[in-house]
Amino acid sequence: MTEAIIEPDLPIVDPHHHLWDLRALVPVFPEPRHAFIEAIAGAAYYTFDQLHADTHSGHNVIATVFMECGAFYDPARGEAMKPVGEVEFVNGVAAQGASGLYGDYRPCAGIVGHADLTLGDAVKPVVEALIAAGNGRFKGIRHAGAWDADPEVLGPPFHAPQGLYGADDFRAGFAAYAEYGLTFDAWLLEPQLGDLLDLARAFPEQQIVLDHCGTPLNIACYRGTLPENFDRWQQSIHDLAECPNVAVKLGGLAMAFCGMPEEGPDRGCGSEELAQQWDPYITTCIEAFGPDRAMFESNYPVDRWGASYAVLWNAFKRLANGASDTEKHALFAGTAARIYDIEHVLPTA
Repeated sequence: MTEAIIEPDLPIVDPHHHLWDLRALVPVFPEPRHAFIEAIAGAAYYTFDQLHADTHSGHNVIATVFMECGAFYDPARGEAMKPVGEVEFVNGVAAQGASGLYGDYRPCAGIVGHADLTLGDAVKPVVEALIAAGNGRFKGIRHAGAWDADPEVLGPPFHAPQGLYGADDFRAGFAAYAEYGLTFDAWLLEPQLGDLLDLARAFPEQQIVLDHCGTPLNIACYRGTLPENFDRWQQSIHDLAECPNVAVKLGGLAMAFCGMPEEGPDRGCGSEELAQQWDPYITTCIEAFGPDRAMFESNYPVDRWGASYAVLWNAFKRLANGASDTEKHALFAGTAARIYDIEHVLPTA
């Protein structure tokens, strides 16, 4: 799908993408493959060159934030410390982008890594090693809590235990982590949003970012249930928005889990069709959180399931069509730059 780029000069900070090499892993999963595995199979290798191509496909992407995905771990460091390898790798990609060879473009200007918060107080040396590996670019962690009773919903790659965000050992690690003043990205599924609400209320000083609009589900046993579960999702979003320490990422709806569209991967939806499907969710989030606590995200390459990178951002721009220039600046760049402490990437007035 090729489209003319809408508002090509609008600066964008993409606050959520991955880098990985899954070429040896994808073939291991048995046929028929889960929809998530099918979605990423076409982008099993995604590092600097692939990211550069996508972010230079027409939109004015000035900087990005990398989001942990369990890639490039260093097992020689031991179980707790192995995620440090991912941050080291990504910091190298960031250094490549900042070399001056690619203009003012700053990929991975912020890095969100992973640390196992169930370690309790013992997570502190891991966090300190991540900070050191990031060389000033490390901004926070994500410890995903996505879980469902139906194993077909998430498929084989995801193994968070039920009720992770309320577990005593996790809460102990969260309290230790909160001392560092970094961000915490939360990924969990729509039926679990009450778990995040409890966590946000228990730690009101910790900046939390809810990924993927809270991941409404349209897969496996949830297929076809988006309309009947919308009111529950909407109430959860409004409840979370009452917590001033929570922000939301506007995107992820093209994931296979959300199924908007149901067909994939990359079946060629246009931005107008995508905007129509996503409008109830994106509009609800923006109205609840406001532009200063909401940020559009690509979630690439996972969201290749629904759209090319250029079409994805066209859809977001259609959804923000009625916003003021100030609101657009926040939604597309300013909020992400502020929350992830990379405001230096923003163009000067």
